[in-house]
Amino acid sequence: MIIRFWSARTNELRCRAYLKHFDRSVLPKLREFEGYVGGTTLTREADGQVEILVATVWRSLEAIRQFAGPDIEAAIVAEEAAALLTDFDRRVRHFEVVSTDQPAGPFIPCWNPVS
Repeated sequence: MIIRFWSARTNELRCRAYLKHFDRSVLPKLREFEGYVGGTTLTREADGQVEILVATVWRSLEAIRQFAGPDIEAAIVAEEAAALLTDFDRRVRHFEVVSTDQPAGPFIPCWNPVS
């Protein structure tokens, strides 16, 4: 398994809007790809902004190629998402999962979505 990491920065209000976008627009599209396993979003306050870290899990690099195209390290960021961010990574990083102690389960949002 491979974990694909991408990060972005924004303010608190736009962070909530981005997380809502990720939940409602990005996740449904990712789930359409064979080889997509799941995703996690993390946030932290940093230098007066909120940093967002997105980790998506894939069965293989080939599965990521089906999603990202031949340049698998290129970040895929929709215009509507980019508009919510003050800065974001243009390149992603991939790590092979060597071991994990995380049980499988359903996606559970841990944030308060903006209505």
